[in-house]
Amino acid sequence: MNLAYVALGANLGDPASTVRAAFGALANLPESRVVHCSSLYRTAPVGITEQPDFINAVAALETTLAPEALLDALLDLEQRFGRIRAERNGPRTLDLDVLLYNDLEIDLPRLTLPHPRLHLRAFVLQPLAEIAPKLQLPRRGPISAWLPAVANQGCTRL
Repeated sequence: MNLAYVALGANLGDPASTVRAAFGALANLPESRVVHCSSLYRTAPVGITEQPDFINAVAALETTLAPEALLDALLDLEQRFGRIRAERNGPRTLDLDVLLYNDLEIDLPRLTLPHPRLHLRAFVLQPLAEIAPKLQLPRRGPISAWLPAVANQGCTRL
């Protein structure tokens, strides 16, 4: 089994209900099992700021899916939740990102692991630290060392 961490986010419709439903959908992925789900967090949008706040969370999955197969399964889930990719950092019904896959480091056209900005975003680090407080980020060290740098980003646990 491999351990993957997946970020969840939504800001259209009822985003809290969507993220909760997405936890359930992740539990039904083939060859995968959800082992931890974080609390939900309310965060201000990044990039395009004239849009509703986001609800974010992180899930830990045990999976035998290869990284790109996991990505494909997540993109399929996004589509089933009505995701339309109109603009980068724009509003969305559901966003799912592979953050980490074991300690794998890859840089492919479709997938970079670890996620290249995970250490810069409170809406990823806080829920990730909640479910994996002793996690070591590849080439970056303990997750706890990165939390102070994002403390002013306005991420509130619900």
